[in-house]
Amino acid sequence: MNDSINGSNYDDDYGDEVCEKGAVVKFGSIAIPVFFSVVITLSLTGNILVLVILAMYENLKSLTNIFILNLAISDLVFTTGLPFWAIYHIWGWLFSDALCKIVTFVFFTGFYSSILFLTIMTIYRYLAVVHPLSNMSILKISTGVYGSFVLWLISIGAAIPSLLYSSLVSIPHKGEHSLGCEYIDPLWKSIGVFQQNIFFLVAFAVMTFCYIRLLWKITRTRSHTKNRAVKLVFCIVAVFVLGWVPYNVVIFLRVLADNVVEPFDNCDASIKLDYAFCVCRFIAFSHCCLNPVFYAFVGVKFRSHLKSLLLRLFIRSPAEGQQVKMQNFSRASML
Repeated sequence: MNDSINGSNYDDDYGDEVCEKGAVVKFGSIAIPVFFSVVITLSLTGNILVLVILAMYENLKSLTNIFILNLAISDLVFTTGLPFWAIYHIWGWLFSDALCKIVTFVFFTGFYSSILFLTIMTIYRYLAVVHPLSNMSILKISTGVYGSFVLWLISIGAAIPSLLYSSLVSIPHKGEHSLGCEYIDPLWKSIGVFQQNIFFLVAFAVMTFCYIRLLWKITRTRSHTKNRAVKLVFCIVAVFVLGWVPYNVVIFLRVLADNVVEPFDNCDASIKLDYAFCVCRFIAFSHCCLNPVFYAFVGVKFRSHLKSLLLRLFIRSPAEGQQVKMQNFSRASML
């Protein structure tokens, strides 16, 4: 897989110096599977819960709900690749070349679709709050469906190079070799990193513009409804930005290190960059399980639906409780 994802460079040459990264590999083989296991559990639980609540308590006649639905699906798509990378960092790539391509493709599809749906949610909220007099009613359910379809097509198209150019490669480590899943061409590896950064920078610019205007608008109004509506999307986007900015910076620096560009042309700097990459990846990958948390703690309607669902699952209704009492009373009378 793309080195920007798995960070599997074990030994690098810096002139005549062999850079031993055994400590980095050991750190990753312990920390990454543990962290990924937690993220996978929380992401599956939270995002499936979002889908259940949307299906039981909400309708998809709202564009916001359509985008939230697609964002939850995007998080689940992203999550499906994490078990493979957890195994990879313990035993190396144990699966087929075809699965290497598919898992890499799924990762990038989830990554790009998250960026696009967060961006479109921000734009939609910006239009609704900053330009309330514009005719938002013309945006029907079909607009959200067609728009989501287009965004998924763009995400899949952006991830296609990872499907075509990822493959199994031999990775040297302490005189031995293990199988890795990476880009087979260094050029496509660099292109992939630049593409990730371009997507992120464009989305970041759009979100920054929209939320500066939104905050300016909010300071000039006392509408609590608008504040609550903006807060949910703002928290989701803030988590995404804070999580992915360090990650995108680090993967860009790793491209410079791979090309032996100063000041990353020595072993010590490369090792420190690898540790930074591991930590930044932990933060970035956690976004797929954090979005549902913000639905629960920031979204008033979602929190209410969640309470109703939990009561429905774990607490009997009064009628059911009365029925149980009557059954118990009848049984006692018969004794």
